[in-house]
Amino acid sequence: MPILALAACHGRNDAGNAVPGDRDDHQPWGEIAVAERIRVTGTEPYWNAEVRDGLITYRTPERPAGDQATVTRFAGRGGVSFSGTLGGHEFTLAIGPGPCSDGMSDRHYPYNALLKIGGEVRKGCGWSDRRPAKEVMGNGATRSATQSAAESGIVETYGAMGTGEPDPASPTP
Repeated sequence: MPILALAACHGRNDAGNAVPGDRDDHQPWGEIAVAERIRVTGTEPYWNAEVRDGLITYRTPERPAGDQATVTRFAGRGGVSFSGTLGGHEFTLAIGPGPCSDGMSDRHYPYNALLKIGGEVRKGCGWSDRRPAKEVMGNGATRSATQSAAESGIVETYGAMGTGEPDPASPTP
């Protein structure tokens, strides 16, 4: 799966046999608009990021305020990716369509995410302003998770996404 996600954004197959969708359609994937905010979260190890306005804010438990970097966006046929340099390491965050579960909550996300930072690859799930995560209720029904990162659970212990300030309703890390 991780290789496929990156291949969808950056891959090259000279024969065109493994290219997703209609091989004659050369339009980039447009499900996530250029100006749209994208959020991703991953576990083992825990990390989260927000991409908006040409910047990524990347957080880990060790760096709850996060690190910020400028990103270059690439829209391929099977997804979108963002790349740049973060903390002295090159990174690529690839996001593609498909149901995703973080394995730790009852949330279901519309996108799969793959982060390659330095030599490390991390899997995650993503959502955007137009395609929020869905929370599965006890009866199997779903509801949209709120747009607020703190309320949607991405930063319960690290503060509200984008503010760097602790969430007073969350336990201290």
